[in-house]
Amino acid sequence: MEQYLEATEYIDWRHPAVVDKAQSLSAGELNKTVIARRCFEFVRDRIKHSWDYQLDPVTCRASEVLEHGTGYCYAKSHLLAALLRANGIPAGLCYQRLSLHDGGPPYCLHGLNAVWLPDHGWYRVDPRGNKPGIDAQFAPPDERLAFPISERLEADLPEIWPEPLPLVVRALTTHRTIAEVYHNLPDIELVGSYNSETITF
Repeated sequence: MEQYLEATEYIDWRHPAVVDKAQSLSAGELNKTVIARRCFEFVRDRIKHSWDYQLDPVTCRASEVLEHGTGYCYAKSHLLAALLRANGIPAGLCYQRLSLHDGGPPYCLHGLNAVWLPDHGWYRVDPRGNKPGIDAQFAPPDERLAFPISERLEADLPEIWPEPLPLVVRALTTHRTIAEVYHNLPDIELVGSYNSETITF
């Protein structure tokens, strides 16, 4: 579990602002599931999704997301992982491949989280932010994610990553505006029919 507790370049949970926010969210609470819920709801509800709200700048590091109060789904998942790790809760990054327009190409990756809960094991949550038609919740053991998988070229990727995928970091660090990111969203190619088989990055 150590790799899911580490501070890294983009999950920079040792940054003073991240530590302060993590401590304020736990506020003396000892139950890890309660703390995880508070962290999730903070990122889901208080950090604005960049494209939903048309907010620059493009953020990537957890501390940047917290500072600016905005991020794409990937960046929001970096902040949630950092807040959880700062509270001693193992957390990783997960991805889905989704149709950008609710059916057919183009496709893109969508970022979310997995958190280790003492009574449930690994549990996926999606802090991208709710809006009409999207209702992601923290309701273990049931998953309440933002997006269902609804066609054959969409996929739930099974891996739990300790750090962001390089192509995600590249998308968030080489484009200067949220519009540039939107037109260059990261994607992967599914090889064959995907059901935990081969993926190429």
